[in-house]
Amino acid sequence: MPVHALDLNDFCEEAYALIGIHTSLEDYRLAYLLNKNLKTHFTKSKEDLVYTKEGVKASFSIYNYTSKVYDFEWFLIANSYKKENQTALNELLLTTETKTYLIPEKKKIDFFIKISGETNNNYVVEQINKIKCIEQVITAYTIEKTTLKSKDHLIF
Repeated sequence: MPVHALDLNDFCEEAYALIGIHTSLEDYRLAYLLNKNLKTHFTKSKEDLVYTKEGVKASFSIYNYTSKVYDFEWFLIANSYKKENQTALNELLLTTETKTYLIPEKKKIDFFIKISGETNNNYVVEQINKIKCIEQVITAYTIEKTTLKSKDHLIF
């Protein structure tokens, strides 16, 4: 019986474009403004993106939109998760905050937009320019997937 060996080239990497967004907006407000300016229809996913890292469970908000015209699936993903820890010490209640990042090497990015599917570079640049026109957005830019160490966190 012949033996079939798999090669790494047998597995194809998911095609997607990745956009980083810097803003102080909350996730729901950013989704609303993206819907208004990009003519998208982001809706909150029923379940957040949950990761357990070093014993800490982190839940990242995620919104999705499916473009029927271009056959793309869009995801708006928060890059950080804040958890408040309360400690009682000598009748004082001390509160500390733990912040966990989905993509730790990009801590300054507040949100990612992942556009799944074969995208044209001009289309992505056009969308970035529209995002930059939102007054509350500081900046937006494309991110090269090959520069990410934690890109596996974007597979869902």
